[in-house]
Formats: sequence, C-alpha cells, structure tokens
Amino acid sequence: MYHRPVYQTLFARLSKSRKFLQVLAGPRQTGKTTLIRQVMESLKIECHYASADEPTLQSRAWIEQQWELGRLLAREAGNKAGALLVLDEIQKVVGWSETVKRLWDADTAKKVPLKVVLLGSAPLLIQRGLTESLAGRFEITPVVHWPYLEMKDSFGWGPEQFVYFGGYPGSADLITDRQRWSRYIIDSLIETTISRDILLMTRVDKPALLRRLFHLGCSYSGQILSYQKMIGQLQDAGNTTTLAHYLELLSGAGMLTGLQKLAVQRVQQRASSPKLQVLNTALLSAQSNLSFEDARRDREFWGRLTESSVGAHLINGAAGTNIEVFYWRERGREVDFVLRKNKAIAAIEVKSGYSKGSLPGMEEFGRIFKPARKLLVGGDGISLEKFLSHPVEGWLE
Repeated sequence: MYHRPVYQTLFARLSKSRKFLQVLAGPRQTGKTTLIRQVMESLKIECHYASADEPTLQSRAWIEQQWELGRLLAREAGNKAGALLVLDEIQKVVGWSETVKRLWDADTAKKVPLKVVLLGSAPLLIQRGLTESLAGRFEITPVVHWPYLEMKDSFGWGPEQFVYFGGYPGSADLITDRQRWSRYIIDSLIETTISRDILLMTRVDKPALLRRLFHLGCSYSGQILSYQKMIGQLQDAGNTTTLAHYLELLSGAGMLTGLQKLAVQRVQQRASSPKLQVLNTALLSAQSNLSFEDARRDREFWGRLTESSVGAHLINGAAGTNIEVFYWRERGREVDFVLRKNKAIAAIEVKSGYSKGSLPGMEEFGRIFKPARKLLVGGDGISLEKFLSHPVEGWLE
C-alpha cells in the first residue's frame, strides 16, 4: 500500500463527503498517481481520471472537457452517490486555478455532487494557484518522499540502503546495477523535475545558475553556506535575492531546501545563512562517484549522507503539520536540527561519523531555549533505524 496514512485519510474523506475539493501535491515519483488509483478502486462510486502530463501544455479547455465528463457521471449516479473526477499534473495547464474555481463554484450553485481530486508534482506552483484563486475551497495533502519504513516494508531495505539509495520507490529494482540506478535518478528525476516542473512552468532568467545551485546544494548538503559564499562558488554575477528565489523553487519541487537558523528574533531567522539539505539522499549519492560499498567505506561521505538522511526525514515528516525544522549555530557552537511545534522544542544532534570540529552546542542551546528534549542519533544514542522509524511529531511529545 502506497502512503498508507494518506490513503486512509483520503478514502475516508471521499467516502463521507458528498462534494469536496482535495489536492495532492508532492515531488515526482512519490506515488501520487498510484495512491489515487488505489483509492478509486476501493470507492464504490463512478470515477474518471485524466492527466495533463503531455509533451505540449494542455489548455483550459482540456479541464472543461474533463469536468463535463465528471458532471455526466455525477448526474447518472444521482445526488446520493455522486462521482469522482481526478485531474493529474494539473499545474501543467496555464491558468488552471481560475478555471477550477469557476467550474467548482458553478457546481456548488447547482448542487452537483462531483468530488474532485487534483494532483500536482510541483508543490510550490500548486500552492500559488490555490492561494490565488481557490482560497477556502480546498483541502491540501502533501505526498512526500517515501520514508524508511515504507521502503523497508515494500522492498526489505535496511537503514544503510535507505541512507544511500533514498526514498524513490521507482528506482528500487535498479539498485543492483549502480550505473542504471544513477542514470534513472539523474535523467528521469533530476533533469525531468528541473526542465519540466521548474523551468517550463516558472520564469527563470538564469536556468544555468539554477542547475549549478542544485548541484552545489547536493555537494554541500548538511552544511551551512551563506549566499555570498554560494555566489563565489558558483562564479556568477547574480545577487543573493536571485539565489534565495531559486532555492525556494528547488525546495518547492521537493529537491533541495535551505533550513533557517532558529533565533530568538524572527528577523534574525530570515537573515541567517541557510543550511543546505537534500530532500531525498538519492539526489546526493546518484551524482557522486561512489558505489554503495565505497560510500560506506568513505567515513566523510557516509557521515554527510547519514546526516542528510536524518534531515530529509525530519523535513518530509513535518510536511503538512505545524512542526518547523531549523538548525542552530552561534559562535562556533552548533545543533544539527531543531524541531519546534508551538512552544515545544526538541534539539537533535547526529553522530554521523565525520568530524565537524569542536561544536559543543547542545549545552549552550539548552541554556538559551530550554528544549523539552535533547536527542543524540547514532553512536551511543538512538539508533539510526529507530530514529528513522519514529514519526517526527513523536519527538515533541
């Protein structure tokens, strides 16, 4: 079962509601289409599925045509049963949110019992369309990269395999051939996401800079890097505002993000240097020259990969909740990750096997912020497997 908690929630909502608008948004290859097809098979109502994922962009008329098919099914089924319309890769249609709003409002006025689920692989673009045109009309469910437990249950992976190969289920059958696996990640996921989900859908004045930023971010995953240093590394005349925007686009596509530093004042958080973090460790290891066996022997690389795996687990696990993820660093003292939910705070240090220098940050952090929990992952602390198997919100309870 793909994303069992999401499936159960979505099935329950569709079964009980006569009419509602649901949005599933998440990166490519995270199982959104398979998930909704499983839900459709379980529902006892008429369903219609259509995808806008074509080489040429679909027009708004395409949405209207598919919507009419959904309306026809709803009318034939009667008011009590209703019908379900699923539109996949909806962000590919220019002006999709305005069209959906018009059709949805018309159905609401006429009491058409049509349930609608929209799927999109560019979460940032989906969110923009929702807030601009569909405020108050929808529920959004994030579908994130597969966590360790799903990869373990589906493919029998251990924690080390998950740290290296990440959470892309479509790549699981290829891991015995490292070259095929890495080409799949690079060509089918990285390049497709950048070219089709970012560059094709959003104005990017310097596409080469965005690509170089992504590669730099993967190389420095788990490390704090100021935007000025990024500009120097990228050898570009761009400004820090452009880099921050491009990092936001990469984060919205589920690839790479920049964690903010937890600070007493929010203005200090916004001005902090980001801690770069891949959202799936496959993006890092696929671009390295190290095989699974070589990576495990390379203490420095494996340590960075392990810490990145913990960071990705926290960020993905916090998606769709009111949990925030930060890092903390002050005068050479550092805490790898910080979770915050309302006033509750948990500090997390990862003992990942590579030297970070002298960073006795937990004691100083505890003095300033008084966290409810101070956690050590790895070494003589919580095992990596146990940590990756535990829901993120559980560390704040």
